[in-house]
Amino acid sequence: MNRVEKALMHALFVHLHHNIDKAIDFNEFKKLNQKVDATWPGALLVGPDANDDAAVVKIPGTETLVAAKMESHCSPCVPRPYDSAATGAGGAMRDVVAMGARPIFILDFIGTRPLEEKVIVGPCGFEGKCTCGNCQEMTSKERLDLMLKGVRDMAAAMDVFVAGGGFSTSFSDIVPAVVIAVIGKQITDKPLTKPAKSAGDKIIILGETGTDGNDTLYRAGLVSEMRPAIALFAEERAVMEASIAAFRTGKIKACSDLGAAGIGAAVCESARFGGLGARVDLAKVPVKVEDITPEEILICETQARMAFQVAPGDVDEVLAALRSQGTRAEVIGEITDEDRVVFEYQGRTIATIPNRPSPEILEMLRK
Repeated sequence: MNRVEKALMHALFVHLHHNIDKAIDFNEFKKLNQKVDATWPGALLVGPDANDDAAVVKIPGTETLVAAKMESHCSPCVPRPYDSAATGAGGAMRDVVAMGARPIFILDFIGTRPLEEKVIVGPCGFEGKCTCGNCQEMTSKERLDLMLKGVRDMAAAMDVFVAGGGFSTSFSDIVPAVVIAVIGKQITDKPLTKPAKSAGDKIIILGETGTDGNDTLYRAGLVSEMRPAIALFAEERAVMEASIAAFRTGKIKACSDLGAAGIGAAVCESARFGGLGARVDLAKVPVKVEDITPEEILICETQARMAFQVAPGDVDEVLAALRSQGTRAEVIGEITDEDRVVFEYQGRTIATIPNRPSPEILEMLRK
């Protein structure tokens, strides 16, 4: 197992971001939802136990489907509060889009230290004292204003209401709370879902990949500095409109937002949840910079990107729709009937990720 395989498998099978069920008993929610179904029969179409990008509910008495997602972006707001709050909002919106819906409004919650207290914003923010010379000391109120501006600017770029939320100054930790809930209206006949559907389907990526959002590589010790993802306002809007254009072809078989652990997580989870495999050529991924490594292409969390799966005969039609907003879209691989995902770059295997790691590997990843 090489270091990038270890980093990606840790993210997929150990880190709680991708394994919420290890901390929360979804069976209790499932029992509750089954009880509530007696009051609203068939209203919950995609719930928390589905492991999908967002929830989908049918409004009783109507044909309207609503997609909803809540996402936090707390730790990244320490070194980069404006971009991280904005990308928290943008990422939650993309999760809603991934289900086949257009975001309409958000609710945001921000919790921080008392407004007059001092905080360090920058690479040394977690230490509470700057030793690099690149940080800025400011009041908690000044940092709050940056986070609120990030949320507001992303909502403005996407034409999404900020309909309400919550606020608290009772937090004592270095890390503030930034939580965004996004609600959208379904524009497809039924929810799109993350799991892969058929071997042979082509994987298409929409948007460009950069070296920002390297959290997974940083935790694995593969890079020396955490670079939170940079907010991409115009690009997020273009990717949303391009995705909606693709949905209207009726040819999308599976869809996923590219969030934590980037292409690696999006493809691996889709394959695993669908009981299939995949093979991806990282050299075909559209990139923003020339000096980017295959590992960064695989795992970085650059914003404004989506992944789609379509039948081979529908590729040209879908690509035309995805490129309709001036956005870059390319076929980067295909779904296989194997029980693993293989990532290659210029003929070299970068990572092979099994759908079901052995107990011995899982135990090693936990150490």
